[in-house]
Amino acid sequence: MTIEDIETICDQFTAVTKDIKWEDHLCFNVGGKMFLITTPDAFPPNASFKVTAEEYEELAARDGFKPAPHLARYKWVHVEDISRLNKREWEHDARQSYTLVVAKLPLKLKNQLSL
Repeated sequence: MTIEDIETICDQFTAVTKDIKWEDHLCFNVGGKMFLITTPDAFPPNASFKVTAEEYEELAARDGFKPAPHLARYKWVHVEDISRLNKREWEHDARQSYTLVVAKLPLKLKNQLSL
């Protein structure tokens, strides 16, 4: 998997925007809230994303994963190399993170974004 592959997956979701934060992090957002953070220029490229409370402990303990710095209390995990996940896993994890973030958006904003 590449950053471009992840970008293609995320671009399929409704109302997704992208921006660069902290000089080198490509962030995917919905309703102004991040759901996936990547570091494309790192070697290897890495990423962080939100997971369910049920999956958090299991994923955070998996080889190559850890609780995401500054975001772990919100159940975000960090994968040290994006190639540790295959396309099917990225499709699941990106969609799930997106869905979890959308669920927390105010109803008015969801309606404005057609979510």
